[in-house]
Amino acid sequence: MAEIYPMSEGVFTVGHDKEFVPFDEAAHELTDRPTGSLLVEVQPFLVITARDVIVLDTGLGFNNKEGVLQIHDNLRKHGYEPSMVTKVLLSHLHKDHAGCLVFKDSQGMINATFPNADYYLYRPEADFALKTGMPSYHPEDIEPLLATTQVRWIDGEEGTIDGYIRYMHSGGHCPQHIVYLIDDGVDKVFFGGDEAPQLKQMKMKYVAKYDYDGKKAMQLRESYATQGKADGWQFLFYHDVKMPVSKL
Repeated sequence: MAEIYPMSEGVFTVGHDKEFVPFDEAAHELTDRPTGSLLVEVQPFLVITARDVIVLDTGLGFNNKEGVLQIHDNLRKHGYEPSMVTKVLLSHLHKDHAGCLVFKDSQGMINATFPNADYYLYRPEADFALKTGMPSYHPEDIEPLLATTQVRWIDGEEGTIDGYIRYMHSGGHCPQHIVYLIDDGVDKVFFGGDEAPQLKQMKMKYVAKYDYDGKKAMQLRESYATQGKADGWQFLFYHDVKMPVSKL
């Protein structure tokens, strides 16, 4: 049976400049932010199975008020140390999903955020991210990881990791986006990254301007919702402010 823990880094607005600005719902007004700003949660997930301690996407890489890496603090709140993570699964490498692949310690040294984990990267997405660069991708957050021995390349548009984690190339939100279905024999946990980012988006039919292929992303959401509802998937919503985990 899978245990699921959302690891919220907070609520932000993001506008056309792709900058993530903290947003306090009690103190701020969305109308005061630039026109077109979206209100989003940034929320990696911790999933515990009988075989693995899994992190899905790594967030922005911010520190908390005490100067501690936010994702490390969140892990410890759930009783896990960064060294205990065995797998890091990346849906894509936009900066809000891959901003904490590595971090700089107090001595200025760059370290893998999860020192004993295998990092699963879709090879075409890594190539695309390094070629494309700013503002959506930050190569300086990606390149140090590629120099380690911890990267496990995902090749092919569909396949399985260790016999129970299925990955599928989707390509709706960005050209080389992938999604994951973790099936431990009891639970089926689906992580759609930015192609299934919020619960409400699974119930609405619309084309989003922020998607690489808005029509395809819309069709994918419909497909995920239909299959997930029929098969009892637990959806992980990376950008949902109110409902991070839900069945349909």
